[in-house]
Amino acid sequence: MTILALDHVQLAMPPGREAEARAFYAGLLDLAEREKPEPLRARGGCWFERGAVAVHLGVEDPFTPARKAHPAFRVDDLSALAARLAAAGHPTRADIPLDGCDRVFVDDPFGNRIELVQARS
Repeated sequence: MTILALDHVQLAMPPGREAEARAFYAGLLDLAEREKPEPLRARGGCWFERGAVAVHLGVEDPFTPARKAHPAFRVDDLSALAARLAAAGHPTRADIPLDGCDRVFVDDPFGNRIELVQARS
C-alpha cells in the first residue's frame, strides 16, 4: 500500500468567525470556497480549494492556534502576495531561503502559521 497524495490540510479556527476565514483564504489567498457536505455543515468552519490545494478550517473550542505546525503553499508571485497580505493587516515574516526557494510566514486571522514559498528563477 502506498500513499498517493495529500488530500487536504485541516486547520482549526474559533467558533463563529467564518467571515474572517473567507476574507483571508478566499479574499487574500485566492482559494475558492467549497461547500461543506451537508452532514458537516452544522459543525461550522469552511473549506477552500484551488486545483490540488485543499484547506479545511474546522471549529475548535477551546481554540489554540498552530504556531509551529503549518501548511506551506507554493505561490507564483511571493512579493505581490506579501504586499497584498500586509496591506490587509497580515504582515509576513521573512525566513531563510531554502532549496532554491524564497519563503515567508504569515498568520491567518486566528494565529495559525502559514508558509508561502516561491521557487527562485
